[in-house]
Amino acid sequence: MKKGLVVFFVLIVAGGCFAWNTLRTSPEDGTLRLFGNIDIRQVSLAFERGGRILEVLVEEGDRVEKGKALARIDVRALELQAKKLEADIAGLEHNLNKMKNGSRPEEIAKAQATLRRAEATLVQAKRNDRRSAKLHERDSISLQERENAQTDLRIAQAQRDEAERTLALLQAGFRSEDIAMAAAQLDAARASLDVIRHDISLGVLYAPTEAVVSSRLLEPGDMASSASPVFQLSLTSPKWVRAYVSESQLGRVRHGMRASIHTDSFPDAVHGSVGYISPTAEFTPKSIQTEELRTALLYEIRIIADDRSDRLRLGMPVTVLLHEQANKP
Repeated sequence: MKKGLVVFFVLIVAGGCFAWNTLRTSPEDGTLRLFGNIDIRQVSLAFERGGRILEVLVEEGDRVEKGKALARIDVRALELQAKKLEADIAGLEHNLNKMKNGSRPEEIAKAQATLRRAEATLVQAKRNDRRSAKLHERDSISLQERENAQTDLRIAQAQRDEAERTLALLQAGFRSEDIAMAAAQLDAARASLDVIRHDISLGVLYAPTEAVVSSRLLEPGDMASSASPVFQLSLTSPKWVRAYVSESQLGRVRHGMRASIHTDSFPDAVHGSVGYISPTAEFTPKSIQTEELRTALLYEIRIIADDRSDRLRLGMPVTVLLHEQANKP
């Protein structure tokens, strides 16, 4: 029982010391002393479509710039589909141009010659019909021969009519509706090709921003999918410190306020400025508050670090001094 009380008392003292160290101020030099950590921001990168990984181009710890290729998957099947679509599009383009340009002069000339031949055949069929009629009246030919002549005349007339319509169609060209349908088919094929090309471009995984490769999760030969990240990237620009101030100190913090960031690793401070002040409190107590409880409210602030020498590491504990005097007008 006594041992438990001792442990409880030690925890209370440690917590009080931590709170005092975290939120204490230095009224002598007009600074606000805070403790925090360099914020850890990470991105999990995965391919948007599935496939077998062919290459992984970076290692853990590598620094990558925005747009750098990180990995590739096999897109051979998509490339073959794209080639087939390109051939189909070429055929559709030729067909549409043919419909727009109309019939060639040689085709029209051929149809005209066919019409002339059909007209000549019709003239001869009419002569044969008249001759057979006279001969049949004198009983010089049989009824069968007379009917054959009449049939030949009807066939010649039909062939002449067909030749006329064929020539008229060639001269008029294709209907506007047919041309519009051919154009729509061509547009649909081009859109399908664009989709496939976009899928092919997704076969390469690029860095979305400047970062450090913190984890390499898949290797060549693994099957990638949108649900399986290949890399985990740690964002290093910009770097900021996440810290907290009490409600009583909140009025002393202003946006853009100059700050010094100190670490145990380097003697010189890294300069920064307050870039964010939370509009809401955290660690909020009960809704019914006393005057003493209000002081327990904490507000998050972020200090943007100007770490050009790259001394700060993600997750590193730091001490922040907010310089009130230097920010007074």
